[in-house]
Amino acid sequence: MPNALNQHFGLRTAILLVIATMIGTGVFTTTGFLMRDLGSQPAVLMAWLLGGLAAACGSLAYAELVAALPHNGGEYRLLGRIYHPALGFIAGFVSLVVGFAAPIAASAIAFGEYLNLALGSDRLPPVVSGLVLVVGASILHSVRLSAGSRVQDLFTWLKLLLILLFILGGLFAIRPERLAGQEASPMLEAVLSPAFAVGLIYISYAYTGWNAAAYVAGEVRDPGRRLPIALMLGTLTVTLLYLGLNAVFLGAAPPDELAAANERVGHVAANHIFGESGGRLLSGLIALGLVSTVGALVMTGPRIYEAMGRDYRAMAWLARRVDGGGPSIAIWLQSGLAILMLVTASFETLISYAGFTLSVFAALTVAGVFVLRAREPDLIRPYRTWGHPFTTLGFLALMGWMVLHAIHERPLVVAVGAATVGAGWLAYRLARRSNLT
Repeated sequence: MPNALNQHFGLRTAILLVIATMIGTGVFTTTGFLMRDLGSQPAVLMAWLLGGLAAACGSLAYAELVAALPHNGGEYRLLGRIYHPALGFIAGFVSLVVGFAAPIAASAIAFGEYLNLALGSDRLPPVVSGLVLVVGASILHSVRLSAGSRVQDLFTWLKLLLILLFILGGLFAIRPERLAGQEASPMLEAVLSPAFAVGLIYISYAYTGWNAAAYVAGEVRDPGRRLPIALMLGTLTVTLLYLGLNAVFLGAAPPDELAAANERVGHVAANHIFGESGGRLLSGLIALGLVSTVGALVMTGPRIYEAMGRDYRAMAWLARRVDGGGPSIAIWLQSGLAILMLVTASFETLISYAGFTLSVFAALTVAGVFVLRAREPDLIRPYRTWGHPFTTLGFLALMGWMVLHAIHERPLVVAVGAATVGAGWLAYRLARRSNLT
């Protein structure tokens, strides 16, 4: 099917989109939850390393799929082509609720928290700050696509500069004995525990976005060559930055303070590295970095719903665009759901829900490399997955281990995720019926 969309995005924007979507709430918040549950600094670093390896293996598989099928829509297009249109539709529905609305809400909450920390005051409710950010990003990306892309690139470069400065400054404050952990909390015992597998849900959420360029594949110039590069370089860059950041967090601040910090772990570490005033400044920069995250999510998610609107008559309104802008109705639908979650759900609930549910659909998509090669061996593949089948199987094994433990340890999160899938199935039946009449 020929691409009906203009190919706006080059390699730089595609790489930066992956980086901007990945580096967000998770890296500045989840280490506190991991320290609380694991109690071992080496185990926490191992979790971040495994998460990065999984994301890298997943990006290798996604690169093959999106290079062969370069159309907007991400898992909606891929799963619908590989398995069945029903599964693709459910993936699109889940992306709306879990893949984008929930992370936008979580990022907006964290933005409000870090903004207050930067201002040294709790007078501005985080929910209000988050609402302003979501609405502003939605206006920008729905009205003027070119301006939204430039602003997105700018904030992503600022975010990268922030992280590099944080790592370089933190190197002088690290205490090696903290990174080594305590004998009372041996690494092997922590890594083999159910808490470690469940902790990978938080890690999975933090790495969410390694497949971001797949959602705008139809708008990337020369996608067969550039998309694999964007996915892999973006993921590798973020993995290295995450390991550096968490080494600074764990080496600079006492473990009990990190465990009690919850989503404010970045601020706690910054206080120990740069002092109270420096901590406030870094919190302000983290807040600015989260602006990039929300912008990337607002930009990429609606391309899925736009693709669904092109396929189903009952949803055609999702494909409408303002001249020179993005799919505005899809953007505002996504933002409306994000605002609803922002005012009703807790931060930890949002990241658990998103991390678990998205891991299931990412695993189904990566497994599609096996299915599509068997079903369509003659399909033109500009790129083939490096290390396949070992890298592909490694990703699937890690996701399976995490999901099985999550079912036992977080049944409520699993139940809500299953309910979301069920709602997606009902929506598919209604949308399909409209196409048949």
